[in-house]
Amino acid sequence: MIFKEGYVYHINDDYFSKVQDDKLMQNKENGTYRPTFLCLEDRNNPGLLWVVPMSTRVEKYQAIRDKQIEKRGECLSIVIGEYDGRQAAFLLQNMFPITEKYLDHIHTRNGNPIPVKHSIAQEVRTNMQKLRQLIYRGKQVVFPDVRRLEKLMLEELQEAKRSVEQQRPSVLEKLNRAKQEAVVLNTAPKAKKSHNRDAR
Repeated sequence: MIFKEGYVYHINDDYFSKVQDDKLMQNKENGTYRPTFLCLEDRNNPGLLWVVPMSTRVEKYQAIRDKQIEKRGECLSIVIGEYDGRQAAFLLQNMFPITEKYLDHIHTRNGNPIPVKHSIAQEVRTNMQKLRQLIYRGKQVVFPDVRRLEKLMLEELQEAKRSVEQQRPSVLEKLNRAKQEAVVLNTAPKAKKSHNRDAR
């Protein structure tokens, strides 16, 4: 699958089976429907993606957001904005990292992928950066153990990179192969040219 920045995805169950974090939001609701996740790429680690669960229970999360703003003056963990013609809550408090292989499919309407509005995606990214800075300082500001999950995903990316490099011939191997091919071509018997003289 080709990842597109700022779109919404459904995530494969394999991710949740692998990481075993009980603080992650469930990947299914009522046993059938997979929730949607806004997906943004990590600017410092290519291939690492951060996903933000989305919810249509806007009133519930608006009340939580309002309380945090009243108490702290801001709320980084919940963004409320429009998506696909209706209000949605973007739950940074539940964000977590994945890699592209865990993306199941992009969210569509009538077969067309629906992007998140740029202004909302930008607000989510800005808040995400602030939250991650707090996380790296040891603050518990989101529910999942994102430090552990990030380490797992970066290890997977490194392993995939090593695997590709092992399969790819080195420059020296290519040079040696070219030399061998050149030797074969130079030592191959050359076809004799026939010279026909015109009868006089």
